[in-house]
Amino acid sequence: MAFPVTAIFAGLLAIWLTVLQFKVVTFRRGQKVSLGHGGDEMGERLIRAHGNAAETIPIFLILMAASESVGAPGWLLIVFGAMFLGGRVMHGVHFLKIRKGFLLRFYGMIMTLTATMAMAVSALVYGFAGL
Repeated sequence: MAFPVTAIFAGLLAIWLTVLQFKVVTFRRGQKVSLGHGGDEMGERLIRAHGNAAETIPIFLILMAASESVGAPGWLLIVFGAMFLGGRVMHGVHFLKIRKGFLLRFYGMIMTLTATMAMAVSALVYGFAGL
């Protein structure tokens, strides 16, 4: 069985994760830090932006693939996939650019958590419906 919607979002999220990873690598090379952030606040922010994305993206994609495999409609996957992607980008941009305030981070996490819960519910609902 093919998972075209999951494949699209896996690709887009991998690109974003790679952008964040590149920012960490560039920081470490510039600061000559091989591990961690060397006490630099921006380094810590970059590492956490990448780390948080790396912590949340896999479970979302697993839930999306599970939902898609048991017949969740494409529109549902696209809506919550776009919400998740938007939330991850907002959250990451907060750490990359903004030092004060938390609106992008807050709304990015709300979107991330909402989309993840929606995929969890979708996997359960469509999974049980297929029994």
